[in-house]
Amino acid sequence: SPVSQFWSYRWNFQIMAANDYVIIAPNRRGLPGFGMEWLEEISGDYSGQCMQDYLSAIDDLATEPYIDRSRLGAVGASFGGYSVYWLAGNHDKRFKAFIAHDGIYNTQQQYVETEELWFPNWDMGSAPWKKNAEGQMQKVFTTSPHLYVDKWDTPILCIHGQRDFRIEYTQAESAFTAARMRGLDAQLLLFPDENHWVLKPQNGILWQRTFFRWLDRWLKDSPATK
Repeated sequence: SPVSQFWSYRWNFQIMAANDYVIIAPNRRGLPGFGMEWLEEISGDYSGQCMQDYLSAIDDLATEPYIDRSRLGAVGASFGGYSVYWLAGNHDKRFKAFIAHDGIYNTQQQYVETEELWFPNWDMGSAPWKKNAEGQMQKVFTTSPHLYVDKWDTPILCIHGQRDFRIEYTQAESAFTAARMRGLDAQLLLFPDENHWVLKPQNGILWQRTFFRWLDRWLKDSPATK
């Protein structure tokens, strides 16, 4: 779901709808508009109730007659990218295609890579090497998407800007490599001159073309054309 409303040629729901897709964008835990308790419930629990919010909304809408539940895809950027990587190992075959843009694949790796050094301690709880009384790491680290790769079974497109210092592009490289080592169909699109956003118009065109070609390939085309 969008944290703010503005026009963009990147994550544009109208463009997605114009390409014959139904968009489900749940206002899950961690998004503003429902009070501070709702907003902060995501902190320290990236894989908890917020993921159930996604799945509950999708399962509910999938019962509508205009939804083909055999052709569902999941796409997202930033935390949405993390969500895609996590759902890839926890979706119970709901989805037929994934696209992750600038997402966190390995939370332990993310902790020591990001330039936003204050945020992980506040939002993740503490460093991964600091254990609790039971000798366990924080939940954010013990439920990291990379720990569920053994359950990945769906084609995935990984996109990342190589000037993204908030979430390093090595996250996408690692996810792509893991998918290929699992024998899955996967693609990696890196932008050497982009950061956490794709801002240059020519890059935006490439982004859109790659984005929709991937979705169309797995959600629209017949198996013989894949």
